[in-house]
Amino acid sequence: MHRSLSIYISCLLVLILSSCIANSGPGEPSSCEYAQYFDIVEQNDSVCRKAVVIISPYDNSRDTLKLDEPFDNIVCMSTSQVAGLSELGVDSHITAVSGLKYITNPNIRNRSAHSNGTLRPIYDVGYEASLDFERIIKLKPDVVLTYTISGAEPQYISKLRSLGVRVLVLHDHLENHPLARAEYIRLYGALVGRQAFADSVFNSISQHYVSLASKSKESKQKKRVLMNVPFGDAWYIPGADSYMSRLIQDAGGVVVGAEPGTASSRVIGMEEAYSLSLESDIWLNPGPCRTRQELVDYHHAFRFFGPIVNELPIYNNTLRMTPEGGNDFWESGSVRPDLILEDLVSILSSYIMAGEQDCSDSHLKYHFKVE
Repeated sequence: MHRSLSIYISCLLVLILSSCIANSGPGEPSSCEYAQYFDIVEQNDSVCRKAVVIISPYDNSRDTLKLDEPFDNIVCMSTSQVAGLSELGVDSHITAVSGLKYITNPNIRNRSAHSNGTLRPIYDVGYEASLDFERIIKLKPDVVLTYTISGAEPQYISKLRSLGVRVLVLHDHLENHPLARAEYIRLYGALVGRQAFADSVFNSISQHYVSLASKSKESKQKKRVLMNVPFGDAWYIPGADSYMSRLIQDAGGVVVGAEPGTASSRVIGMEEAYSLSLESDIWLNPGPCRTRQELVDYHHAFRFFGPIVNELPIYNNTLRMTPEGGNDFWESGSVRPDLILEDLVSILSSYIMAGEQDCSDSHLKYHFKVE
């Protein structure tokens, strides 16, 4: 199995989950500009002046965490959480992670539990089914940041809470707007007492993203983009309102076969995929495949697909990978959608005719051309 297949499976899981989650109804005004599943509220409390409120995408329930003092001992169960804290320059506050080998951030990877540096060592506490509860208890974290993939609370979260560990379940991976995921930087800022700085960081990212998207909208002809490859017998095409489709749209493209008005992915068969390929100008994110030959070997029908036959551009988002399969697209890219958009704008506008480019791809941060 190719090393990038593991991250491809994870991405498909998010697409499937998005199809099962209903949008929550209108609620009270939020402090967030894009994010739906958290809020930062002022408290009429002499001790706790702020609180973060997590809003469940499954049943719209609320989980409120009062912030009586800044946190500086944090366990992260997701790479996007690591990225958010790192973007604020407080990755030294992270004392443990889940799956250290899948994290691309060198500052985290180099802080092994046996390091002799001046920073606190960082521990790998494992995964849900084999979580190192003893290590977590010894660390005495201010909070464990985690996530869920369904409305039911996983057993390990219940156990952590029963042991007196404070747990905050985030849902950034289910936000559909790219800037909504980036806005979680503001939540991390609230946790570590750097709210004003976090707001400025997010505003800078947002302005850069919006500026790029505005320029792309001036393009009269949208590039038609074929997305993904089949996983097993199912080929998932993201809905037009999904995270990936919005990135493509803001870069001046359109995902062929995307269902309008929904973030839900739909499954297509190989026959429809072949038809969509004939309409496409470019193929993006072909799973574990890093060369055209690997694509042809992945499925025998691909040799007849439009981008292969017509030698149209094919790009993958697996440029920055760890040896074990961690993908920085889903790590730092989660809080820097403006940099992802830079890549996509360049990719969608970098060729004049089929197979012809007018610039080098060496500047790309998350993508590379599949040759």
